[in-house]
Amino acid sequence: MASKVAARNRSAGAESGANAESSALPTRFGVQIPQEIAVKAIRTKLGMTQLEFASRFGFSIKTLQQWEQKQRVPEGPTRAYLLVINRDPEAVQRALGSAT
Repeated sequence: MASKVAARNRSAGAESGANAESSALPTRFGVQIPQEIAVKAIRTKLGMTQLEFASRFGFSIKTLQQWEQKQRVPEGPTRAYLLVINRDPEAVQRALGSAT
């Protein structure tokens, strides 16, 4: 079972590799999204538990744990969202209607 999951993850990783490269290129708006995002560092900087971070910003706790354990990586739009969370978490909370 574990080997099937690993094979599936490798396959998905290979497919997303091409997408990750293209999303790191500047778009017509000049936005550059890093290929790697330190999700745990963002969460820690905000002083949140995994459950708090996942709930506040709309992530599955399981997905968040997989990102932090490097079992999965966030894809392009999610990396952009995490970048905004890192830079201005209060703005994201206001936009989501969950500002405290």
